[in-house]
Amino acid sequence: MVSLVGDLPRAARNVWALSFGDGIEPYAPTPSTVVYDEPHRCLRRFDRAEPSTQRPVLLVPPLAVTPACFDLRPGQSLVQFLLETGRQPYLIDYGEMTYADRDLGLEEWTHDIVPTAIRRISDAHDGAEVDVVGWSLGGILAVLAGAGHADLPMASITAIGPPFDQRKTMTVAPLRMLGAVTGGREVDLATRVFGGIPSQIVRIGFRVQAFQRELTRPLFVARNILDEDALARMEAIDRFMSMMPGYPGRLYRQIHRSMILRNELMTGSFRLRPDLVVETAKLTCPVLIIGSRTDLVVPAAAARAGLEVLTGASEVRFEEVPGGHLGILAGPTARETTWRVIDEFLAR
Repeated sequence: MVSLVGDLPRAARNVWALSFGDGIEPYAPTPSTVVYDEPHRCLRRFDRAEPSTQRPVLLVPPLAVTPACFDLRPGQSLVQFLLETGRQPYLIDYGEMTYADRDLGLEEWTHDIVPTAIRRISDAHDGAEVDVVGWSLGGILAVLAGAGHADLPMASITAIGPPFDQRKTMTVAPLRMLGAVTGGREVDLATRVFGGIPSQIVRIGFRVQAFQRELTRPLFVARNILDEDALARMEAIDRFMSMMPGYPGRLYRQIHRSMILRNELMTGSFRLRPDLVVETAKLTCPVLIIGSRTDLVVPAAAARAGLEVLTGASEVRFEEVPGGHLGILAGPTARETTWRVIDEFLAR
């Protein structure tokens, strides 16, 4: 709390910036160059002063999340960390999802968007293999892409908070119980009517999952009104949650049916279509799985379960770090935990 009269002008400026002004810290994404820009597959290469001599890195975000998750703000940017450690990061941006995208399915990502990006990056680096880093569902997309394409030039996969075992994820327990009774017909009907899960619903859902943060936000502001860095971190998360796009209808039905209700990732066979089944044991590259016990969206046990099904990988490691679902990727302690583990894994 403000204790000195001399602090009042500074506190007032911060209150004004948060309430009516332009914010504490304007968003300044790391400069990048567009490699190619096609519907739901814009590939960006982050700018470096000098060419990298290390393997390129592809960052794969999940669906219904802005790719800013990898570049939240200074000090909370995996992109900037990769640049600092001499690597060349790339990022796939899926853009907004509308009713016109209602028929897009997971195979669009696992058998086109992600593999195409990997091949294009490899070609741009004289055939070098690509290290792939995916957050949340992005890690699962990378695993399914690698398992479905034995010829992909993938050096490794790092999956941060990947939802392998839905039985260990309490936030989807109500959906699983309801689906056991209805067969998921309510989700099928809603996604067909609306063409998917609208962005507004996704944003509300993320705030509900972070209910405690929303509840304590006024107290946090009061306690940190003179701490611009803390306020900027809060502001960056608020901005991140306000920018989330939606899910295409068919894709969300696949997630609900195959991942949440049937938990197919734990069977080793994931059905994308009746004629397209991916066997996770066919993934052969090294895999690093990162999880956290304090992650309410994908608990450590749900992520660690990947050790049971990625039986064909040359190496599979699990590392536990502190933080929530976004915190393990871009929290204030991620540099000393998650990013350090990733750096060591890629260096090997």
